[in-house]
Amino acid sequence: MPTLLRWRGYRFHFYSREPDEPPHVHVIKGGAQAKFWLSDCSLVKSVGFPDHEIRRIAGKVCDERETFLEVWHDFFGRP
Repeated sequence: MPTLLRWRGYRFHFYSREPDEPPHVHVIKGGAQAKFWLSDCSLVKSVGFPDHEIRRIAGKVCDERETFLEVWHDFFGRP
């Protein structure tokens, strides 16, 4: 479970056994979690985060998108 970033108490990561899914990132903080596609920074699902936090997290995912994609492709290989 490589950690990509820790920011304001959030942990951005992906699971090492998800190579068949499109590039994405999981975000956790406390008991809440969310998943975002990296192709367009869209929310896949969220449990426990209020809407205002999802907007903040989505903004950070978009800001870090290129870095996250680079790490994803370095880990799983280029398509």
